[in-house]
Amino acid sequence: MDILWSRPDALSVRDVHELISADRDLAYTTVMTVLDRLAKKGVAVRSLDGRAWFYRPARSRVAEVRTEVEELLSRLSAEERREVLAALQVVRRV
Repeated sequence: MDILWSRPDALSVRDVHELISADRDLAYTTVMTVLDRLAKKGVAVRSLDGRAWFYRPARSRVAEVRTEVEELLSRLSAEERREVLAALQVVRRV
């Protein structure tokens, strides 16, 4: 997702694979599978152009993190949520 968030335009599997390959040795098919799963989960959006799928984030990094935090907080009691939010306020001041 970091690669998708870092680019303004949609990227093909090949584009993502080339960018990842600079740092890691991953098979093309692994990148293809991960992008497909991200699209099926709604985290990425894909569109077909000719024979190639192009991927872009479904929402911004901030929106994605907000959703994840809201889901985590929803599992806690009101008191536990207050504790977590108070701890985050402390971190924010540092």
